[in-house]
Amino acid sequence: MKLHLTAPCHFGLEKTLAFEVRRAGGEDVQVTDGRVNFSGTAETLVKASLTCSAAERIGVVIAKFKAQTFDDVFDNIKRLSAGDFFPQNAAFPVVKGQSINSKLTSIPALQRTLKKALAEAMSLAYKTKTLPESGALYPVRFFLHKDEFTVFLDSSGEGLHKRGYREKAGTAPIKETLAAGIIDIAKVRGNDIIIDPFCGSGTFLIEAALKALSIPPCLNRGFAAEKWEFIPQGLWGQQRELLRAGIKSDSEFMAYGYDSDPGAVKLTLENARKAGVEKYIKCEVRDIKDFSYPAKPCKIITNPPYAERMLEKVDTERIYKIMGEQFLPLGENKFYVITSDEKFEELFGQKAGKNRKLYNGMLMCRLYVY
Repeated sequence: MKLHLTAPCHFGLEKTLAFEVRRAGGEDVQVTDGRVNFSGTAETLVKASLTCSAAERIGVVIAKFKAQTFDDVFDNIKRLSAGDFFPQNAAFPVVKGQSINSKLTSIPALQRTLKKALAEAMSLAYKTKTLPESGALYPVRFFLHKDEFTVFLDSSGEGLHKRGYREKAGTAPIKETLAAGIIDIAKVRGNDIIIDPFCGSGTFLIEAALKALSIPPCLNRGFAAEKWEFIPQGLWGQQRELLRAGIKSDSEFMAYGYDSDPGAVKLTLENARKAGVEKYIKCEVRDIKDFSYPAKPCKIITNPPYAERMLEKVDTERIYKIMGEQFLPLGENKFYVITSDEKFEELFGQKAGKNRKLYNGMLMCRLYVY
Protein backbone atom coordinates (compact mmCIF):
# COMPACT_ATOMS: atom_id res chain seq x y z
CA MET A 1 0.00 0.00 0.00
CA LYS A 2 1.51 3.30 -1.09
CA LEU A 3 1.24 6.02 1.54
CA HIS A 4 1.25 9.77 1.01
CA LEU A 5 3.20 11.31 3.87
CA THR A 6 3.87 14.78 5.23
CA ALA A 7 6.38 16.06 7.78
CA PRO A 8 6.46 19.61 9.18
CA CYS A 9 9.75 21.09 10.37
CA HIS A 10 11.25 24.36 11.59
CA PHE A 11 11.46 27.00 8.85
CA GLY A 12 14.98 26.81 7.46
CA LEU A 13 15.48 23.07 8.02
CA GLU A 14 13.57 21.83 4.96
CA LYS A 15 16.73 20.81 3.08
CA THR A 16 18.00 18.80 6.04
CA LEU A 17 14.67 17.02 6.46
CA ALA A 18 14.33 16.31 2.73
CA PHE A 19 17.72 14.55 2.81
CA GLU A 20 16.67 12.49 5.84
CA VAL A 21 13.37 11.56 4.17
CA ARG A 22 15.14 10.33 1.02
CA ARG A 23 17.57 8.33 3.14
CA ALA A 24 14.56 6.66 4.82
CA GLY A 25 13.23 5.61 1.40
CA GLY A 26 10.90 8.51 0.69
CA GLU A 27 9.94 9.10 -2.94
CA ASP A 28 8.29 11.98 -4.84
CA VAL A 29 9.82 14.38 -2.29
CA GLN A 30 8.36 17.89 -2.43
CA VAL A 31 9.65 20.73 -0.26
CA THR A 32 7.50 23.68 0.81
CA ASP A 33 8.01 26.27 3.53
CA GLY A 34 8.20 24.43 6.83
CA ARG A 35 7.10 21.08 5.39
CA VAL A 36 8.32 18.10 3.36
CA ASN A 37 5.79 15.94 1.49
CA PHE A 38 6.73 12.50 0.18
CA SER A 39 5.41 9.03 -0.56
CA GLY A 40 6.48 5.56 0.45
CA THR A 41 5.53 2.26 1.97
CA ALA A 42 4.72 1.41 5.57
CA GLU A 43 8.41 0.60 5.96
CA THR A 44 9.26 4.14 4.84
CA LEU A 45 6.95 5.56 7.49
CA VAL A 46 8.50 3.43 10.22
CA LYS A 47 12.09 4.19 9.23
CA ALA A 48 11.40 7.93 8.84
CA SER A 49 9.72 8.02 12.26
CA LEU A 50 12.76 6.48 13.92
CA THR A 51 15.50 8.35 12.03
CA CYS A 52 14.36 11.82 10.88
CA SER A 53 15.96 14.15 13.40
CA ALA A 54 14.51 17.42 12.01
CA ALA A 55 10.86 16.34 11.58
CA GLU A 56 8.33 17.65 14.09
CA ARG A 57 5.99 14.74 13.33
CA ILE A 58 5.04 12.51 10.40
CA GLY A 59 1.51 12.31 9.06
CA VAL A 60 -0.27 9.92 6.73
CA VAL A 61 -2.33 11.99 4.30
CA ILE A 62 -5.84 10.56 3.94
CA ALA A 63 -7.51 13.38 1.97
CA LYS A 64 -6.57 16.49 0.01
CA PHE A 65 -9.00 18.82 -1.76
CA LYS A 66 -10.09 22.41 -2.33
CA ALA A 67 -12.34 23.75 0.44
CA GLN A 68 -13.92 27.19 0.48
CA THR A 69 -17.04 26.22 2.45
CA PHE A 70 -17.81 23.88 5.32
CA ASP A 71 -19.94 21.83 2.91
CA ASP A 72 -16.79 21.26 0.82
CA VAL A 73 -15.09 19.83 3.88
CA PHE A 74 -18.03 17.67 4.93
CA ASP A 75 -18.85 16.28 1.47
CA ASN A 76 -15.26 15.39 0.57
CA ILE A 77 -14.54 13.67 3.88
CA LYS A 78 -17.84 11.80 3.86
CA ARG A 79 -16.76 10.15 0.58
CA LEU A 80 -13.47 9.00 2.14
CA SER A 81 -12.77 5.24 2.11
CA ALA A 82 -12.49 5.27 5.87
CA GLY A 83 -12.13 1.49 6.14
CA ASP A 84 -8.71 1.72 4.47
CA PHE A 85 -7.33 3.54 7.50
CA PHE A 86 -9.63 3.23 10.52
CA PRO A 87 -10.84 0.03 12.20
CA GLN A 88 -14.45 0.16 13.39
CA ASN A 89 -13.45 0.78 17.03
CA ALA A 90 -10.78 3.41 16.26
CA ALA A 91 -10.58 6.49 18.46
CA PHE A 92 -10.25 9.36 15.98
CA PRO A 93 -10.09 12.73 17.75
CA VAL A 94 -9.43 15.78 15.57
CA VAL A 95 -6.61 17.05 17.75
CA LYS A 96 -5.31 20.10 15.93
CA GLY A 97 -5.49 22.14 12.73
CA GLN A 98 -4.14 25.22 10.97
CA SER A 99 -5.66 27.66 8.51
CA ILE A 100 -3.41 30.03 6.54
CA ASN A 101 -4.56 32.45 3.83
CA SER A 102 -7.89 30.63 3.41
CA LYS A 103 -11.58 31.54 3.43
CA LEU A 104 -12.32 29.14 6.29
CA THR A 105 -10.60 30.42 9.40
CA SER A 106 -12.40 29.03 12.45
CA ILE A 107 -10.35 26.10 13.72
CA PRO A 108 -13.02 24.87 16.22
CA ALA A 109 -15.69 24.90 13.47
CA LEU A 110 -13.39 23.03 11.11
CA GLN A 111 -12.63 20.48 13.81
CA ARG A 112 -16.33 19.86 14.44
CA THR A 113 -17.12 19.57 10.73
CA LEU A 114 -14.23 17.20 10.11
CA LYS A 115 -15.13 15.02 13.08
CA LYS A 116 -18.79 14.76 12.02
CA ALA A 117 -17.83 13.93 8.41
CA LEU A 118 -15.34 11.27 9.52
CA ALA A 119 -18.05 9.67 11.66
CA GLU A 120 -20.33 9.59 8.60
CA ALA A 121 -17.57 8.02 6.51
CA MET A 122 -16.95 5.40 9.20
CA SER A 123 -20.66 4.62 9.48
CA LEU A 124 -20.88 4.10 5.72
CA ALA A 125 -17.73 1.95 5.65
CA TYR A 126 -18.91 -0.37 8.44
CA LYS A 127 -22.67 -0.04 7.86
CA THR A 128 -23.31 0.89 11.45
CA LYS A 129 -24.17 3.92 13.55
CA THR A 130 -22.25 2.52 16.51
CA LEU A 131 -18.70 3.87 16.70
CA PRO A 132 -17.43 3.08 20.21
CA GLU A 133 -13.97 4.67 19.74
CA SER A 134 -12.65 2.18 22.29
CA GLY A 135 -9.68 0.97 20.25
CA ALA A 136 -6.29 2.34 19.22
CA LEU A 137 -5.77 6.08 18.86
CA TYR A 138 -5.75 7.51 15.33
CA PRO A 139 -5.16 11.25 15.94
CA VAL A 140 -6.43 13.42 13.06
CA ARG A 141 -4.88 16.75 12.08
CA PHE A 142 -5.54 19.12 9.20
CA PHE A 143 -3.73 21.88 7.36
CA LEU A 144 -5.65 24.44 5.31
CA HIS A 145 -3.47 26.62 3.07
CA LYS A 146 -4.80 28.87 0.32
CA ASP A 147 -8.09 26.91 0.45
CA GLU A 148 -6.35 23.56 -0.07
CA PHE A 149 -7.44 21.23 2.72
CA THR A 150 -5.10 18.40 3.76
CA VAL A 151 -6.20 15.84 6.34
CA PHE A 152 -3.66 13.49 7.87
CA LEU A 153 -3.30 10.90 10.60
CA ASP A 154 -0.63 11.84 13.11
CA SER A 155 1.56 8.74 13.21
CA SER A 156 3.87 10.20 15.87
CA GLY A 157 1.48 10.96 18.70
CA GLU A 158 3.76 13.06 20.86
CA GLY A 159 5.96 15.38 18.79
CA LEU A 160 9.19 13.85 17.49
CA HIS A 161 11.25 16.38 19.45
CA LYS A 162 10.42 14.21 22.47
CA ARG A 163 13.27 11.72 22.15
CA GLY A 164 12.89 10.39 25.68
CA TYR A 165 16.09 11.74 27.20
CA ARG A 166 14.98 15.23 28.25
CA GLU A 167 12.16 15.02 30.77
CA LYS A 168 13.52 18.16 32.40
CA ALA A 169 15.04 21.17 30.69
CA GLY A 170 16.85 24.30 31.72
CA THR A 171 15.69 27.88 31.18
CA ALA A 172 14.56 28.61 27.58
CA PRO A 173 15.88 25.35 26.07
CA ILE A 174 16.37 24.90 22.35
CA LYS A 175 14.06 22.30 20.81
CA GLU A 176 15.71 18.97 20.00
CA THR A 177 14.62 19.05 16.35
CA LEU A 178 16.04 22.54 15.82
CA ALA A 179 19.27 21.55 17.55
CA ALA A 180 19.53 18.46 15.34
CA GLY A 181 19.09 20.59 12.22
CA ILE A 182 21.91 22.91 13.31
CA ILE A 183 24.08 19.88 14.06
CA ASP A 184 23.43 18.72 10.50
CA ILE A 185 24.34 22.14 9.09
CA ALA A 186 27.60 21.95 11.10
CA LYS A 187 28.33 18.59 9.44
CA VAL A 188 29.15 16.86 12.73
CA ARG A 189 31.11 13.65 12.16
CA GLY A 190 32.38 10.74 14.24
CA ASN A 191 35.84 12.19 14.89
CA ASP A 192 34.72 15.73 15.84
CA ILE A 193 35.21 17.58 19.10
CA ILE A 194 32.07 19.59 19.95
CA ILE A 195 31.88 22.35 22.56
CA ASP A 196 28.83 24.17 23.88
CA PRO A 197 29.86 26.90 26.35
CA PHE A 198 26.19 27.56 27.29
CA CYS A 199 25.08 23.93 27.47
CA GLY A 200 21.85 24.36 29.47
CA SER A 201 20.25 20.90 29.51
CA GLY A 202 22.78 19.51 27.01
CA THR A 203 20.61 19.37 23.89
CA PHE A 204 23.32 20.34 21.38
CA LEU A 205 25.82 17.97 22.96
CA ILE A 206 23.42 15.03 23.00
CA GLU A 207 22.06 15.60 19.49
CA ALA A 208 25.65 15.89 18.22
CA ALA A 209 26.53 12.60 19.91
CA LEU A 210 23.49 10.85 18.43
CA LYS A 211 24.49 12.11 14.97
CA ALA A 212 28.17 11.19 15.31
CA LEU A 213 27.41 7.70 16.63
CA SER A 214 24.61 6.98 14.10
CA ILE A 215 22.07 6.56 16.89
CA PRO A 216 18.55 7.18 15.52
CA PRO A 217 17.06 10.04 17.55
CA CYS A 218 13.70 8.34 18.20
CA LEU A 219 14.94 4.78 18.56
CA ASN A 220 13.78 4.41 22.16
CA ARG A 221 10.36 6.08 22.14
CA GLY A 222 6.90 4.97 21.11
CA PHE A 223 4.58 6.13 18.31
CA ALA A 224 0.82 6.25 17.82
CA ALA A 225 1.20 4.26 14.59
CA GLU A 226 2.64 1.26 16.41
CA LYS A 227 -0.97 0.27 17.16
CA TRP A 228 -2.40 0.97 13.70
CA GLU A 229 -3.82 -2.01 11.87
CA PHE A 230 -2.69 -0.96 8.37
CA ILE A 231 0.98 -0.84 9.52
CA PRO A 232 2.43 -4.38 9.89
CA GLN A 233 3.39 -4.65 13.57
CA GLY A 234 6.62 -6.54 12.89
CA LEU A 235 8.09 -3.61 10.97
CA TRP A 236 8.82 -1.60 14.10
CA GLY A 237 10.90 -4.33 15.73
CA GLN A 238 12.68 -5.17 12.47
CA GLN A 239 13.66 -1.56 11.81
CA ARG A 240 14.81 -0.99 15.39
CA GLU A 241 17.01 -4.09 15.20
CA LEU A 242 18.55 -3.01 11.88
CA LEU A 243 19.20 0.50 13.13
CA ARG A 244 20.76 -0.70 16.39
CA ALA A 245 23.18 -2.80 14.34
CA GLY A 246 24.40 0.37 12.63
CA ILE A 247 25.32 2.25 15.83
CA LYS A 248 29.02 3.09 16.08
CA SER A 249 30.62 1.94 19.32
CA ASP A 250 34.26 2.80 18.56
CA SER A 251 33.90 6.50 17.70
CA GLU A 252 36.54 9.09 18.64
CA PHE A 253 33.80 11.70 19.06
CA MET A 254 33.77 13.83 22.21
CA ALA A 255 31.56 16.70 23.35
CA TYR A 256 32.27 19.19 26.12
CA GLY A 257 29.67 21.32 27.82
CA TYR A 258 30.16 24.28 30.12
CA ASP A 259 27.68 26.39 32.05
CA SER A 260 27.92 28.84 34.93
CA ASP A 261 24.92 27.13 36.57
CA PRO A 262 25.78 23.91 38.48
CA GLY A 263 22.16 22.79 38.05
CA ALA A 264 22.52 22.93 34.27
CA VAL A 265 25.70 20.86 34.38
CA LYS A 266 23.99 18.23 36.53
CA LEU A 267 20.99 18.18 34.17
CA THR A 268 23.20 17.81 31.09
CA LEU A 269 24.98 14.79 32.55
CA GLU A 270 21.66 13.26 33.63
CA ASN A 271 20.17 13.70 30.14
CA ALA A 272 23.31 12.32 28.50
CA ARG A 273 22.98 9.20 30.64
CA LYS A 274 19.33 8.77 29.63
CA ALA A 275 20.30 9.13 25.98
CA GLY A 276 23.01 6.47 26.38
CA VAL A 277 25.84 8.80 25.34
CA GLU A 278 27.35 9.73 28.72
CA LYS A 279 30.67 8.11 27.68
CA TYR A 280 31.10 10.78 25.02
CA ILE A 281 30.04 13.89 26.97
CA LYS A 282 31.98 15.76 29.62
CA CYS A 283 30.48 18.73 31.42
CA GLU A 284 31.63 21.14 34.11
CA VAL A 285 30.83 24.47 35.70
CA ARG A 286 32.69 27.21 33.83
CA ASP A 287 31.90 30.83 33.03
CA ILE A 288 32.25 32.08 29.46
CA LYS A 289 35.09 34.41 30.52
CA ASP A 290 37.14 31.32 31.43
CA PHE A 291 36.70 29.61 28.04
CA SER A 292 39.77 28.06 26.41
CA TYR A 293 40.23 25.91 23.31
CA PRO A 294 41.20 22.23 23.48
CA ALA A 295 44.49 21.05 21.94
CA LYS A 296 42.75 19.83 18.76
CA PRO A 297 40.45 21.86 16.44
CA CYS A 298 36.81 21.84 17.54
CA LYS A 299 33.34 22.97 16.53
CA ILE A 300 31.64 25.35 18.93
CA ILE A 301 27.85 25.04 18.60
CA THR A 302 25.77 27.10 20.98
CA ASN A 303 22.52 28.86 21.82
CA PRO A 304 23.65 31.68 24.15
CA PRO A 305 21.23 33.73 26.24
CA TYR A 306 19.47 36.49 24.32
CA ALA A 307 17.32 39.29 25.61
CA GLU A 308 13.96 37.93 24.41
CA ARG A 309 14.59 34.66 26.25
CA MET A 310 16.42 35.18 29.52
CA LEU A 311 18.41 38.33 30.19
CA GLU A 312 18.34 42.08 29.81
CA LYS A 313 19.83 43.46 26.60
CA VAL A 314 22.82 44.98 28.40
CA ASP A 315 23.69 41.53 29.83
CA THR A 316 23.53 39.74 26.48
CA GLU A 317 25.63 42.41 24.81
CA ARG A 318 28.28 41.98 27.51
CA ILE A 319 28.23 38.19 26.98
CA TYR A 320 28.64 38.53 23.19
CA LYS A 321 31.63 40.84 23.65
CA ILE A 322 33.24 38.38 26.06
CA MET A 323 32.63 35.58 23.53
CA GLY A 324 34.53 37.58 20.93
CA GLU A 325 37.40 38.17 23.33
CA GLN A 326 37.62 34.49 24.21
CA PHE A 327 36.92 32.85 20.82
CA LEU A 328 38.81 35.14 18.44
CA PRO A 329 40.92 34.44 16.54
CA LEU A 330 39.17 31.18 15.64
CA GLY A 331 42.19 29.59 13.97
CA GLU A 332 41.21 26.11 12.74
CA ASN A 333 38.13 26.01 14.95
CA LYS A 334 34.57 26.52 13.65
CA PHE A 335 31.77 28.39 15.34
CA TYR A 336 27.96 28.10 14.97
CA VAL A 337 25.74 30.35 17.07
CA ILE A 338 21.96 30.90 16.95
CA THR A 339 20.63 34.21 18.26
CA SER A 340 17.86 36.72 17.63
CA ASP A 341 20.18 39.70 18.16
CA GLU A 342 20.78 41.43 14.81
CA LYS A 343 23.84 43.15 16.33
CA PHE A 344 25.59 39.89 17.21
CA GLU A 345 28.35 40.17 14.58
CA GLU A 346 29.15 43.73 15.64
CA LEU A 347 29.28 42.80 19.33
CA PHE A 348 31.24 39.59 18.71
CA GLY A 349 33.78 41.50 16.67
CA GLN A 350 33.76 39.58 13.40
CA LYS A 351 31.36 39.18 10.52
CA ALA A 352 30.12 35.64 9.93
CA GLY A 353 31.08 33.79 6.79
CA LYS A 354 27.38 33.17 6.25
CA ASN A 355 24.13 33.18 8.18
CA ARG A 356 20.82 31.39 7.88
CA LYS A 357 17.37 32.48 9.06
CA LEU A 358 15.83 30.00 11.52
CA TYR A 359 12.91 30.14 13.93
CA ASN A 360 13.28 29.18 17.59
CA GLY A 361 9.61 28.74 18.43
CA MET A 362 7.95 31.90 17.10
CA LEU A 363 11.14 33.94 17.47
CA MET A 364 13.03 34.74 14.28
CA CYS A 365 16.73 34.03 14.75
CA ARG A 366 19.86 33.69 12.66
CA LEU A 367 22.42 30.94 12.68
CA TYR A 368 25.79 32.63 12.25
CA VAL A 369 28.48 30.40 10.78
CA TYR A 370 32.17 31.17 11.28
